Amino acid sequence: MYDAIIVGARCAGSPTALLLARKGYKVLMVDRSAFPSDMSFSNHFMHQAGAACLKRWGLLEQLAATGCPPITEDFFDYGAFSLSGPVPPADGVNTAFAPRRIVLDPLLAEAAVEAGAELRDAFSVQELLWDNGTVVGIRGRHKEKAYEERARIVVGADGMFSAVAKAVQAPEYRSSPALEGSWYAYWSGVPMKGWHLWLRPERVIFAYNTNHGLTLIGVAFIAKDLPEVRAGIERHHSEVIAQYAPELVERMSSGRRESRFVGGAIPYHIRRPYGPGWALVGDAGYQKDPCTASGITDAFRSAEWLAQAIDDGFSGRQPVEQALAKYEETRNQSEIPYFELTTQLAALAPPPKEVQDLLFALQFNPEQRSRFFGVLSHSVPVQEFFAPENVQKIMTSSVQASAR
Repeated sequence: MYDAIIVGARCAGSPTALLLARKGYKVLMVDRSAFPSDMSFSNHFMHQAGAACLKRWGLLEQLAATGCPPITEDFFDYGAFSLSGPVPPADGVNTAFAPRRIVLDPLLAEAAVEAGAELRDAFSVQELLWDNGTVVGIRGRHKEKAYEERARIVVGADGMFSAVAKAVQAPEYRSSPALEGSWYAYWSGVPMKGWHLWLRPERVIFAYNTNHGLTLIGVAFIAKDLPEVRAGIERHHSEVIAQYAPELVERMSSGRRESRFVGGAIPYHIRRPYGPGWALVGDAGYQKDPCTASGITDAFRSAEWLAQAIDDGFSGRQPVEQALAKYEETRNQSEIPYFELTTQLAALAPPPKEVQDLLFALQFNPEQRSRFFGVLSHSVPVQEFFAPENVQKIMTSSVQASAR
């Protein structure tokens, strides 16, 4: 009998297991993949707030030791103008990273095992076990052997198409079909500095360094064009970069593509993340468009919130249901504003005039420009930056700067 069974042992499941194991709970992690293994579609960007989680867990230095280059600046090209500069720190951490998942995920899983959690990779969960409407365990197969394991709670950390969420029929109260799709590949010999975005109507180009001396270079396309793009991904990828980022083309000409193109389009959802005997964490409970590159950061933060809620409930500080309800409330208060902002950005439409004016004004205000970058890095709340009084302050400063 376990205290918790975590279905999925990647960037949501392993941190949840790690934090619970460190509190003394008996934890089993299972994952259908064998470790170490890569993920075929993950932009693997980790914002400053995600790096701050690793620092709290004592893992940031281990990640840095893998040779993953630190990212401290953003470079956003809007065509008519550009914004660049440093990103404000999150809890004292001013570096972002973009680790390959074949590097990050084993690091997290090994840390969870070191803390006392048990890992069974290549484990296929076939169904949940129930008792009078409450989830009490899992049934599955591992190395050709059938298993039944029971726990006080089963956590679905199994991604956007979560089998746990499907089995418990977790209600969705925000959802949307994909608004864009993106494809990327890795290049060698194309060093970048910072997180680069070229933002154009119906297209976005993104590029940054990752492990193994590689640079991830991708293009996002508006949803209506995806059937045509899928028929010639490499050609469309090259044409967009040639049209909108000739300076990147020049860099790429001296490098070499080292991988096939991977990508696709994903729907979005916010699900109720708990019920009798079960909980959801990471993409299983909350999935937004990858255009803001927040998936890993979101997973880390929700793992912290869920682990705290489970501990509050199991320790008797609160009834379990009340603690899990607080987890949902905390997640929603923090993440729904980002969900709404990301959904707007994912439309790949020209910003409304007032937003264009705001972005233009940020050229003349380094402090507020940095805070804008902090919105995407989760170090500045969305609602705080876009509050009417802050917007007015930015616009007034812009008028004063242009009058000088």
